[in-house]
Amino acid sequence: MLNNQTDRVAPPSLFLALTEPVRALMELGSIPMAAPLLASAPRGDGHPVLVLPGFITTDRSTSLLRRFLTRMGYDAHSWNLGRNLGPKAIGLEGEHLIARLDEIHAQTGQRTSLVGWSLGGMMARQLSRRRPDLVRQVITLGSPIVGDPRATNAWRAYQRFTGHRLDDPGVDEQLRESELPPPVPSTAIFSKEDGVVAWQNCIEPEDAFTDNIRVYGSHCGLGVNPVVLYAVADRLAQEDGSWKPFDRTGLMRQCVYPSSGHSH
Repeated sequence: MLNNQTDRVAPPSLFLALTEPVRALMELGSIPMAAPLLASAPRGDGHPVLVLPGFITTDRSTSLLRRFLTRMGYDAHSWNLGRNLGPKAIGLEGEHLIARLDEIHAQTGQRTSLVGWSLGGMMARQLSRRRPDLVRQVITLGSPIVGDPRATNAWRAYQRFTGHRLDDPGVDEQLRESELPPPVPSTAIFSKEDGVVAWQNCIEPEDAFTDNIRVYGSHCGLGVNPVVLYAVADRLAQEDGSWKPFDRTGLMRQCVYPSSGHSH
């Protein structure tokens, strides 16, 4: 476990945590007003995208995101593993999730992009390490991918519902592995107003093929936030093998995306 005090940050404030539901509803309600922004998002090339839900949620929570990706021209897939209860859902070695990725590859014959929300993003990064040959890129939404796993307001619930304790043997190794960049291009989308996960732990380590995009918003609204939807579409639209960091050029992008890259 990461016991060094310099590695630890505090969980989000009680105010941010308590206002999560209201802020998420406001983000969902802003979609009609953001229609011009979403209509200008780059179109996709039809490659498969597997969307992984967050802790304790199901594919239902990612339905709007998947519908948007389908309209953008992607072959969007749900994870089909029920409620995300960590190892209970994906298997102790992630074997059920690997099988799902293999299934999509068998159907399409193409490499799959992974979009993971919160815990789903952590799983997406791990999946890319297990099967880098089948993964095109990874996009995480508010996922605590580095740092102390207790820098979240959900860690006690995670232990209770998954049966996976943070002091279990093997967790240290998983944390050390997570500190390293994935073997495929990876973009972390995060918010400093996140009320569930400490934003400092949601940032990809600096590497030639990693990027970070800051947005304004809640944790529970990341999958319905129109600014996030646009950023996901922008990342997915890159040609395979021609990945580049997010471009904040232009007044609109500088206004809705406070920062990108590795300086925050």
